[in-house]
Amino acid sequence: MAGHRIGSAFAIRQHGQLLVLDMLRVYLDQTALPPGWLRVLTDERLHATVTLMHAQPGENWRLETLAQAVAMSRTAFATRFRAVAGMPPLTYLNRWRILLAQRALRDGDGHVGELASVLGYASEGAFSTAFKRVVGESPLRYRKRVREGGPFGAEQKRCCDHAVGEDGS
Repeated sequence: MAGHRIGSAFAIRQHGQLLVLDMLRVYLDQTALPPGWLRVLTDERLHATVTLMHAQPGENWRLETLAQAVAMSRTAFATRFRAVAGMPPLTYLNRWRILLAQRALRDGDGHVGELASVLGYASEGAFSTAFKRVVGESPLRYRKRVREGGPFGAEQKRCCDHAVGEDGS
């Protein structure tokens, strides 16, 4: 660090990230997590389904398919997922899709219909209805508000970055 050698800034960032990761692991090992996305990600049985949903949010996921991915019955999978995540699996998927949509609307200029298709909605109307139900406003109104920095615009950006992760995971 003191010598300002080539790559020192990169090494410092990486070391900082590893330190945070190590602290998070220690915390997770010592804490009973409440139901939510972090608990689902740490659950050995459910991690695979969450990884599938995150990697392919536009896929037409069905409860049976997700349960098969972790070799569980539909009932056992749905019960465990709800207990660990605090919500049913398809509700989790819908919220994940909406978080991705919020990021895309905030940062990109793509057409809402294209976004709907990428995220697995049958139509732009179906996407708009789902988005409005979760967010409280239409996709285009949301895009306009967060870009103008309207009420909660900057706060919403931080919220989405935290919930989804900078790399989309």
